[in-house]
Amino acid sequence: MRFSYKKMKDFVREKTQDCRVLVVGDIMLDKYFYGEVSRISPEAPVPITRVVKTKETLGGAANVAHNLALLGCRTIVAGFIGNDYHGESLRTQFKERGISNDGLVETAAPTTTKIRVIGGHQQMMRLDFEETKPVTGGDAERLIKKVRECLENGTQTVILSDYGKGVCTRETCAEVIKLGKEYGVPVIVDPKGTDWGRYRGADYITPNLKELNEVQKEPAANEDEAVAKAARYALRRFHIGSMVATRSECGLSLVRPRSTVHIPTKAQEVFDVSGAGDTVIATFAMALAGGLEPAAGAYLANLAAGVVVGKLGTYAVSREELLNALQAER
Repeated sequence: MRFSYKKMKDFVREKTQDCRVLVVGDIMLDKYFYGEVSRISPEAPVPITRVVKTKETLGGAANVAHNLALLGCRTIVAGFIGNDYHGESLRTQFKERGISNDGLVETAAPTTTKIRVIGGHQQMMRLDFEETKPVTGGDAERLIKKVRECLENGTQTVILSDYGKGVCTRETCAEVIKLGKEYGVPVIVDPKGTDWGRYRGADYITPNLKELNEVQKEPAANEDEAVAKAARYALRRFHIGSMVATRSECGLSLVRPRSTVHIPTKAQEVFDVSGAGDTVIATFAMALAGGLEPAAGAYLANLAAGVVVGKLGTYAVSREELLNALQAER
């Protein structure tokens, strides 16, 4: 398939700021302690790490919102945070990045936080602050109310970012997808686990090949025809509209009921795939919000993912980086 590079460049350069995208899902804070290790503790056989630097970043669904904001979109994030320091840190970072937190619901549970201790260049420990039980009742109802308000205010695309931390229950997903149809807004899902039944009725789903194979009777090889066949089986089985399947070094495939587009990636050195899925769904959602054809959106998402995998650690792509990658294609 041929793409209009001029149309895509004009869109990325001039129109992303007109795109309004809502991210609903498991919001997390990623916190890092970097240190130096020179001796073993006399209290226990563990290394002593002298902390020299700390960093707090957006994780989970919050990283999807970060990608959208860097791409220039008008971004709203909806999910749960606690009444604690980590929740306040997230609010501050959202404000600094121009992300609206109008969709946040404060609960009695702690803010989902991952703390990593890095000694030299090696991760030594991870501490998780979280409650992963499904969120139901009044808190879930408040979240759905926030989603409806965002749609009433002109949201053009909704992302369901499922990290398995309790937000994306069967009931909540069904309500969000129902609201999307009510307001004529596409809902795109980044799935978790094998229970894709809770995404029934979604317009798009964006698994990687490993996630796609987890819902197959037999795993599909990373080949065009095999991936297309597996994708169509999953779409029929779970009653989902279309799929953007990411395939690592083989690029990605946009599989629709009556058409398939395979988009290869350029050969490059892959340093880290962390966050690539967040970048793909953010870029694709932005493109749909801006009125681009799904195939063009998939093409831009593949380019953006190519930038991410060439970086170390979780990375969010800026509009300038995406534009540079697009210009390098010609």
